Amino acid sequence: MATTRAWHLSSRPVGLPTADNFELKEAPLPDLEEGMVRVRNEWLSVDPYMRSRMNDVKSYVPSFQLGEPMEGGAVGKVVESRSPHLEEGETVFHMLGWREEAAGPAGQFNKVPPIPVEDHQWLGNLGLTGATAYFGLLRVAQAKEGDTVFVSAAAGAVGSAAVQIAKAKGMTVIGSAGGEEKCAWVRELGADCAIDYKAQPVVKGLMEAAPKGIDVYFDNVGGEHLDAAFAAARNNARFAICGMIDNYNAGPPPAFRYIMRVIAARIAMKGFIYTDFLPEIGDFYRDMRGWIASGQIKSRETVRDGIEAMPEAFLDLFRGANMGKMLVKL
Repeated sequence: MATTRAWHLSSRPVGLPTADNFELKEAPLPDLEEGMVRVRNEWLSVDPYMRSRMNDVKSYVPSFQLGEPMEGGAVGKVVESRSPHLEEGETVFHMLGWREEAAGPAGQFNKVPPIPVEDHQWLGNLGLTGATAYFGLLRVAQAKEGDTVFVSAAAGAVGSAAVQIAKAKGMTVIGSAGGEEKCAWVRELGADCAIDYKAQPVVKGLMEAAPKGIDVYFDNVGGEHLDAAFAAARNNARFAICGMIDNYNAGPPPAFRYIMRVIAARIAMKGFIYTDFLPEIGDFYRDMRGWIASGQIKSRETVRDGIEAMPEAFLDLFRGANMGKMLVKL
């Protein structure tokens, strides 16, 4: 039986994971039957949501099983096919990452649409992260031209996409990021203001940046950033809750000082997952393709090399070591 090297979850982390929670070892590949393909992965994605899958709790995606190969976004080439739907040499994106090769029914692999971009874009602005920003901002928060939008973790993969989509749609954008280098890049993306949360309290920075308040908050962080958004919200503000990375490796979030403004300002707050909007994915591809072609949306990647780099690349998300999308190149 053929095998591939794959990362396995060897133990469930408490707090921030460590290298001891992961093990790189051989995993079997199923024999190809009719309708199946084998793919050699070339790009692998690590994303903050994977931290919740390491816990043995009920969530919107199943937990990683101990001793089993982990999963995540990947792009690769078909190297063997017994399916009429995919040919050898075609590029596909799929969710059998954290491994060098993957095999399964052709339906698990999506042929990339005919859009002239680099392959790794299907894990970034044209993939899960870009779609999350697009649907969260435009569908969940109903952001529109003229709105003032606050985006936390604006130098990350989803946040940087949200900043650029908001600007492409004619909004005023305030982004937060940690450190002057990241803030400079957020401004380079088009943000009207960037708050360095390492240099000052977020509430103070947001109140100064938006003295008349915000209409939309795109939340990637939770914690103090979410509380600052409560404080700065205008009447009928809309919050799209995408992720709360501040609390993924910690206990319960701190009590919010300004949460009572939910009532007075009639704030609408909704959590979401981008797969809720898969029936509308054609709209996303159409708009994102146009923005990329026009130069309105750019990408930036932090790339680690080799399958061995996966755990450290993942942990670097929580250390703030990435600018834009974090990827591993095989």
